[in-house]
Amino acid sequence: MLSPEKIIEIKNATVYRGNTKVFENLSLEIERGSNTAIIGPNGAGKTTLLKLLSRELYPVQRDGCYVRILGRDGWNVWDLRSQLGIVSHDLQHQYAGHARGLEVVLSGFYASIGTYSYQQFGPDQVQRAQQIMVTLGITELKDKLFATMSTGEQRRCLLGRALINEPHTLVLDEPTTSLDLKATFTYLKIIRKLMREGRTVVLITHHLHDIPPEVTQVILLKGGKVATTGEKQQVLTDDNLSHLFDTPIRLVTEDGYYHAIPADTSARPAS
Repeated sequence: MLSPEKIIEIKNATVYRGNTKVFENLSLEIERGSNTAIIGPNGAGKTTLLKLLSRELYPVQRDGCYVRILGRDGWNVWDLRSQLGIVSHDLQHQYAGHARGLEVVLSGFYASIGTYSYQQFGPDQVQRAQQIMVTLGITELKDKLFATMSTGEQRRCLLGRALINEPHTLVLDEPTTSLDLKATFTYLKIIRKLMREGRTVVLITHHLHDIPPEVTQVILLKGGKVATTGEKQQVLTDDNLSHLFDTPIRLVTEDGYYHAIPADTSARPAS
């Protein structure tokens, strides 16, 4: 039975990238309204999972295997992007450097990389893009070339692009990678605000500090398999993280955030 209450339903999915099998019999679910972090080391399959969600990759077809998004197996990719706002590293690297800030946000209406002469934007659409830029605090980037923006500025413009169709769900890939502390704090503040306003956010990351307090569910991904899944407090433990990253880890928490520090006491200097 299809369930629109589930954002993502993956069942027994076997997925290849080229000749490499990344997933075999992968199953996971994320419910609507459940802010979720998907955590895994490099090579865990996070990028492949993102491409499954964006319909850039498909599982091997066989009985009992499916990838459903918002309760549907089949999507027109343009319709999907109006329901599921995705900000990925691939998009950031591919994005047209000659586009200006307002054009980056507007391009979300066509899910294009840059804007083109054949695309038409009405006054309401332009006003919508401008309002998003105000909300994200990037009005000063309206006429700035994407290629000349900082990483943090690019990331916020692409977030605006993802928000232009008012999707109820956002999927953010390594949201603070390459950002300095100020840009990291600014970006996380925006994400927290979006979650408090009712959007469901799925974070794909290997950095615990990417996970705002509003995230309630965590999926640990390792070697193309779900290692652990469940409520954040039960999943984020010293043992689980040490196993995930194959190194001794001790977790500390502060104001709802989790931080990982080495648990190997033999490396500590003598007092």
